[in-house]
Amino acid sequence: IYTALLQWHCPYLRYSGLLKTLSIVITFCPKLLKIISVQSHDTVKILCRASRDIGNDMNLYQLKPGQAPKLLVYYSNNRASGTPDRFSGTLTGALTTFTISGVQLEDEAEYHCAHSEEFPVTQ
Repeated sequence: IYTALLQWHCPYLRYSGLLKTLSIVITFCPKLLKIISVQSHDTVKILCRASRDIGNDMNLYQLKPGQAPKLLVYYSNNRASGTPDRFSGTLTGALTTFTISGVQLEDEAEYHCAHSEEFPVTQ
């Protein structure tokens, strides 16, 4: 059985200076850095909450070393082109839950929640 490590940062999102400072704080884990170890085919849920109403404007990005951020899910529940079906999202009030159903070895990465003003939604 393979073990994949997934990690995500909170509450402020930073990546190579691409993000500007906003009055919005996206919180999606209780600690500054959370690293979890899961078994292949497990289900992982990433909870993302904004500090003010942004509607469904929450996106999930995957970061791998040496690569640009990859948009996986945009506007809470729309898969970007090329995103596997195992990635999904649901919106309940101010909370967006991104789910990886059946984690694969290639899913080992950092995952960032972001608002479109921070990471513009591009295909």
